[in-house]
Amino acid sequence: MTRKYFGTDGIRGRANGVITPDLALKVGQATGLAFRRGEHRHRVVIGKDTRLSGYMIEYAMVAGFTAVGMDVMLLGPMPTPAVAMLTRSMRADLGVMISASHNAYEDNGIKLFGPDGYKLNDEVEREIEALIDADLGPRLAASAGLGRAKRIDSAAARYVEFAKRTMPRNMSLEGLRIVLDCANGAGYKVAPEALWELGAEVIVIGDEPDGFNINREVGSTHPEALVAKVRELRADIGIALDGDADRVLIIDEQGHIVDGDQLMAVIARSWLEDGRLSAPGIVATVMSNLGLERYLAGLGLSLARTAVGDRYVLEHMRTHGFNLGGEQSGHIILSDFGTTGDGLVAALQLLAVVKRMDKPVSEVCHCFEPLPQILKNVRYKAGKPLEQQAVVSAIEAARQLLGESGRLVIRPSGTEPVIRVMAEGDDRDLVERAVDDVVDAVTKAAA
Repeated sequence: MTRKYFGTDGIRGRANGVITPDLALKVGQATGLAFRRGEHRHRVVIGKDTRLSGYMIEYAMVAGFTAVGMDVMLLGPMPTPAVAMLTRSMRADLGVMISASHNAYEDNGIKLFGPDGYKLNDEVEREIEALIDADLGPRLAASAGLGRAKRIDSAAARYVEFAKRTMPRNMSLEGLRIVLDCANGAGYKVAPEALWELGAEVIVIGDEPDGFNINREVGSTHPEALVAKVRELRADIGIALDGDADRVLIIDEQGHIVDGDQLMAVIARSWLEDGRLSAPGIVATVMSNLGLERYLAGLGLSLARTAVGDRYVLEHMRTHGFNLGGEQSGHIILSDFGTTGDGLVAALQLLAVVKRMDKPVSEVCHCFEPLPQILKNVRYKAGKPLEQQAVVSAIEAARQLLGESGRLVIRPSGTEPVIRVMAEGDDRDLVERAVDDVVDAVTKAAA
């Protein structure tokens, strides 16, 4: 069943275009009604990133929630994983994160968490969609039953303490020079504070949000500024968060990028040695490099693959008992600590390994040599290019070209009108040919 509002990660779109005050109000009302459980006083926590449109959406949602009798606790700018954690910690019935993650400031979105801190499943999202389009007037609270709203000033300190406690007891980051890129986003206050309190020397960039500059030439999607700063200052490591701080990218001391696949390899190896893996393997998506799969096999660990999206990784982890999973893009889920990807906590796990091994980040993080992998995006305006016969034939031919030693992944983006074409294998020339052939076919079909 096609969903009208929800994509792969909540509701997302152009602010004041798709994500209007009217929609935000209705989402607040609909979600509040969907999560009414019994006669107790219901509560929702709302966090946001630093986009200008966050104010508009936040207050519209406050109006929606209070109209159906829910009390609202406003966290202000706060990472997505902090909202998930505080939803549980504060015993709220619901958590809301207002963010479009790594998108530019013009976009925004609404992510929803249940009382357990987990993102909602498809069934609950469909229930909310039905309520959004329904006449909710008769179900609004009576005058005496309206909700209240208040700001929670202790939210940042709570999350900083939570993040610090994920580190091994008595471990200090003293002696490490860290350049931290906060993407002018939701982690710009809490992430530097946590690293500084753990003893590191912290140099921060991307910590001056103005409503417009989130993810603009900074953060995990634009690591060039961080690479330059790490080299300039001869830092031990660079850490880049994205706009809502649920994913992370690492820069080693030589200025080389370390992606989520290498991060998962480091943590998997460390947790295997410490006996902390709850299952003999990890969970990643179809986009993770084949080199990761081969490296894990060498350790006696499996790699389970899911569709792209941290929610699908997490669902597989919960169903099959894994406690480590993630995406190549830097969403790392450590279910011993949290219910969603957490860029800061993932970085702290890596820093713990670096301190314990007492080796440069470049040595710690180079677990395997990635296979040649090429990803290209094809933007389209309408229709279903992947269903056209010429595209189907091109995809089949590309799979045969790569053979058993390669992989081909074609998928439409869940957040924008783009088809992603990815291939990998031992032979770079074959990989390039496979991708180019499919891209050409899709481009023609989308014209």
